Amino acid sequence: MERFLLIKLTSLHILTQWANKLSCYKIVSLCVSCLDFKAQKWYNNGIQEYAITYDIKGEYFMATTRKRGNTYQIRVSCGYDTSGNQVVQTMSWKPADGMTQKQIMNELKRQEILFQEKCMKGQVTANVKFQDFAEQWFEEYAKLNLRNTSYERMKQLTVRVYPAIGHLRLDKVTSRHIQQFINDLALNGKSLKNGKPLSRKTAVHHLSFISDVFSYALKMEMLIDNPCRRVTVPKGEKKEKDIYTLEEVEKLFQLLENAPLKYRVFVTLAIYSGFRRGEMLGLEWKDIDWDNCVISVRRTSNYTASKGIYTDTTKTKKSQRSLKFPQNVMDLLREYKAEQDEERITLGTKWIDYDRLFVKWNGEPMNNNTPYFWLREFCEENNFRFCDIHSLRHFYASALINKGVDAAAVSGALGHSTITTTTSIYCHVFNQAQARASEAIASVLDFKKPDDGKGQSKAV
Repeated sequence: MERFLLIKLTSLHILTQWANKLSCYKIVSLCVSCLDFKAQKWYNNGIQEYAITYDIKGEYFMATTRKRGNTYQIRVSCGYDTSGNQVVQTMSWKPADGMTQKQIMNELKRQEILFQEKCMKGQVTANVKFQDFAEQWFEEYAKLNLRNTSYERMKQLTVRVYPAIGHLRLDKVTSRHIQQFINDLALNGKSLKNGKPLSRKTAVHHLSFISDVFSYALKMEMLIDNPCRRVTVPKGEKKEKDIYTLEEVEKLFQLLENAPLKYRVFVTLAIYSGFRRGEMLGLEWKDIDWDNCVISVRRTSNYTASKGIYTDTTKTKKSQRSLKFPQNVMDLLREYKAEQDEERITLGTKWIDYDRLFVKWNGEPMNNNTPYFWLREFCEENNFRFCDIHSLRHFYASALINKGVDAAAVSGALGHSTITTTTSIYCHVFNQAQARASEAIASVLDFKKPDDGKGQSKAV
């Protein structure tokens, strides 16, 4: 069967209708790969155009319209899925009040063409639910591109996201839907573990997950907009980071004198290095340059319920770094190495050699939560204020900033991917340091200084 389609020279899409000239013509947009066609050129009002004769192998992207009351339903066939079932996209259009019949017909034709264009580009999602597509995102993107810890965290977020919007069609999820969900999460959300109110950061993580799914749909040309970009996370109380003071750290070092050597080394090294917990647990003895007192971060040790304890790459490329340590820290590490070597000899074949600094009784990598629980119990036993393991990293960063170390050097020591990350996280500390710098220059330029007792002012 032959039919005719008219298009402009520069386009593969339908740009005008020629129903009056070609009675057998239908408004269609065609996937050229599905057709055998030949073109005949002619001119119409000075515009070079083609009449394309084609043999239909399959009627893809052909629009049909039917009226339902005051609304028109436009249907477009988009071929077949992998199961052999026909894929049909639909949309509804309702004429505005006061339109004439001719205006309705002209606008209806325009809507057909626009809808066909969207179908050709894959920008219509039919009956794909958010939950179904999110699971596709996990398999096609997240599992291949995200770190295991990030993947597991994203999976945990679905517990709240799916009941809220998982049942909605992907193209029907609006900014309003997401905003209502985020507002409820931020204002009324409770932790599933302890029932405490959720932090603002938790709401941000949920919004980020939803946005990542929509961004993937955009990348796959299934949608033309990400509704998350218009969503705002409600402002919450900004909690100051719980960090030990310098006096508390001094007291902590005193208390650690009586602690098991393994944990004394862990806490001491965390304070002197600012290493992340996973970086600390991933350290191996070969990462230590004893001659130059340098320790290098090359890997991390992480845990997920599905994989257990496993070795992974660092969080970012810049997280792979080397830091120099004072002699007292290196001496403590030597003492700990000697103790671990004795344990290895004592256990004999029961010892499993991973070359890790921080291990279980038999040499296997230490569980990620072990340092946290030990420090909490240690603080309780000594009636000492408890701050979690990550707070030691914050103390390290704050100490460097307060000593006047520049932002680039602090960022490098912390292993941040950009300086912006450092200045954002420790904004208040940098501001305090800058305030002290202002006070310092004011003191230097204070020419009206007290008399030195000889009737003259002190020289600057």
